[in-house]
Amino acid sequence: MFQVLKKLDWILIGAVILLLTIGMLSIASASAARTGAFTNFKKQLAFAIIGLGLLGAFSMTDYRFLRNYSAVVLTLYLFSIFLLTLLLILGGKVRGAASWFHFGIINFEPIEITKFILIALLAKYFSSRHIDFGLSRHIAISGFYILIPTLLALFQPDLGSAVLIIFIWVGIMIVSGIRVKHLLILFLIFSIISGASWLFLLKDYQRGRILTFFEPQRDPLGQGYNVSQSIIAIGSGGFLGRGLGHGSQSQLNFLPEQHTDFIWATIGEEWGFLGLSFVLILFGIIFWRLFITAIIATTNFARLFIFGFMVLLLAHISINIGMNMGFMPVTGISLPLLSYGGSNLIATLIAFGVIQNIRISST
Repeated sequence: MFQVLKKLDWILIGAVILLLTIGMLSIASASAARTGAFTNFKKQLAFAIIGLGLLGAFSMTDYRFLRNYSAVVLTLYLFSIFLLTLLLILGGKVRGAASWFHFGIINFEPIEITKFILIALLAKYFSSRHIDFGLSRHIAISGFYILIPTLLALFQPDLGSAVLIIFIWVGIMIVSGIRVKHLLILFLIFSIISGASWLFLLKDYQRGRILTFFEPQRDPLGQGYNVSQSIIAIGSGGFLGRGLGHGSQSQLNFLPEQHTDFIWATIGEEWGFLGLSFVLILFGIIFWRLFITAIIATTNFARLFIFGFMVLLLAHISINIGMNMGFMPVTGISLPLLSYGGSNLIATLIAFGVIQNIRISST
């Protein structure tokens, strides 16, 4: 056991724990401002403890059961499709989206688990076909796998998650060696689908968010309000920040969703530029350690799984920070390890556990 523990990537684990700590402190501050109690903090702490426990458990579980047994991955995939379908019937709506199952005080968001199941599924599919990957039928078959959950996400509607699923697919294909002509064809298809989605699939509020992104002042008290308050919060933090629990925008509730979608702005106001820089450094350390593990991995499946997870992580971070700073439309994408929410946090920590086992098995 001691030899196994020595093989764990403690630098990565340390960066993860530091980000969890920063997130929970900011959630505690935001929670006190909203409710006068630390309900969200207590729940997030419980999620973190469960997630870290699962990280440890999956670190000690041979990841090759995902690579060697197709039935396991397909069963997980079909189960996730079942949950997403059931969600459209029984899921409770929050801000117009049926994205959660409600179990008392606990909400479960199936799409978060689905993203990681898709990474495993695509990694397995492409790793076993790397020799003839250039054949277009493999792109079509893998595209069918991601089409169903993408459509189910759009029906919720959850545009952000649908976009992330496509990012995962394209990212893993690029790492696998997709031909340039196929990539251009996919870009053309996505352009056509995007145009059709704008006309027929997107809700009015989703169109409004995108239009507000290009013209923030078109609705400063409506669609543009969240982004405007977020930018004010980040700017008011200065270099050192106002101090934990002393941010005017977050504490006076001018900044909406300060513990979830706009946790970056909360950190910026209370921790300042220095705090935001430290967060980015920690994310950089995580990507550095993930890349090293991918390089030393002994199987194609392991490498594709890690790179797929890196694509998902990078997309989450880029979109969330972008929408906090007015660079991207507001889509409800969380900031990994920092935003409040058990489904994404636990799924993310499980993925880190699988990657830890890849490292153990490769050294």
